[in-house]
Amino acid sequence: MLRLLSVASMLAVGSPWAHALLPDEENTIKVFNGASASVVYVTNVAITQSPFMDELAIPQGTGSGFVWDRAGHIVTNFHVVQGGNAFLVTLGDQTQLEARLIGSDPTKDIAVLKVEKGQEKLQPVRVAKFEALQVGQKTIAIGNPFGLDHTLTTGVISALGREVQGVSGITIRDMIQTDAAINPGNSGGPLLDSDGNLIGMNTMIFTRSGGSAGIGFAVPVSFIARIVPELIKYGKVVRPGMGISILSTGQKYYLIGDRPGVVVNEVSPGGPAAKAGLRGLRRLPGGRVAPGDIIIGVDAHVVRDFDDLYNAFDRFKPGDTVSLKIERGGKPLALSVTLVNIQ
Repeated sequence: MLRLLSVASMLAVGSPWAHALLPDEENTIKVFNGASASVVYVTNVAITQSPFMDELAIPQGTGSGFVWDRAGHIVTNFHVVQGGNAFLVTLGDQTQLEARLIGSDPTKDIAVLKVEKGQEKLQPVRVAKFEALQVGQKTIAIGNPFGLDHTLTTGVISALGREVQGVSGITIRDMIQTDAAINPGNSGGPLLDSDGNLIGMNTMIFTRSGGSAGIGFAVPVSFIARIVPELIKYGKVVRPGMGISILSTGQKYYLIGDRPGVVVNEVSPGGPAAKAGLRGLRRLPGGRVAPGDIIIGVDAHVVRDFDDLYNAFDRFKPGDTVSLKIERGGKPLALSVTLVNIQ
């Protein structure tokens, strides 16, 4: 009698068709089983009114996210929640929970949602202690590409320290590049190491086709671990500044051409910049304008434009004192400035 075997029976434990898993396979399965419950599906909803004044909830985008804590905080990308009025978070068991936006940082493409019910179902992701990542180490991405929930892909860290322009137009620096397949819908999902610890948040891809080309980028855990607690506590990021306004790129070019640096427009009276002696634009007789100080460096960081200045300050915190390198009348000068919270 001919006996037909199903694939499941062929691969069952003890079956002669079964084979031992490789150590790397066992590791991937272990990480997925341990971390997948921390990954959620995020739906961005726009609330509108129909011509009959009925309230309509229209899904306008989806992405991924991960559970940060048992208090109900969910971390995702800013561009996943951008423009939304309401949000739905779907857990691995298909439980749908309503969420609200707690805070966001567009410059790092990070946002925090919060669910008010169902916290007992949440399993927070394990956050890696920030340490030196290495090119070549294993990466595991879990997310919801094209709406296919809890999809796992694996790869390696392809490069570190990448600079990618974020959704805000500001360069996000120190990004992780990975070849783990990342597709639309993966945004906001966790990038994990071989221990199942969070090392980054999958954020964007380089592609010419719209699909994965093996070049994905993740916001590093060092940014996430610093920014998320601030968003939870304040609803915004505490940023250091010194009390100045600067010229736009076009205004700067009109005044000094394409020379590198940031031209100071105005200095806030009584602020750190004013106390340090920084000077803004001066109005001359006849309506002419004399350039203000040109910032060309902050400590060891070269400043060529606003993007450089922003990212230089992003490495400090309010209360830090920095050496501001400027040009005044064509001559170099260094000023000591103590940064303050500008929010």
